[in-house]
Amino acid sequence: MNKLELISTLKNEANISKAEAAKIVEIFFDSMAEALAQGERVEIRGLCSFYVKNYKSYTGRNPKTGDKVVINPKRLPFFKCGKELKERVDY
Repeated sequence: MNKLELISTLKNEANISKAEAAKIVEIFFDSMAEALAQGERVEIRGLCSFYVKNYKSYTGRNPKTGDKVVINPKRLPFFKCGKELKERVDY
């Protein structure tokens, strides 16, 4: 399912306009992204949680040349599946 399909499903299930459904989806995704950018954890009980992992700087290698390269510190978002979602998918 992609974003447009999600909007279409919300439109049909909630009996609202496509514009309203698109606005709701945008607010939801923007709120999640903003919380993650601030380092907060986003948890949707029974479904999943999103959190940010911090990585320190380290020395890596360029795969083509073999030269050492310094990798800057970074923060990456991670997804963790909830128990209910695991059970629903595995049925």
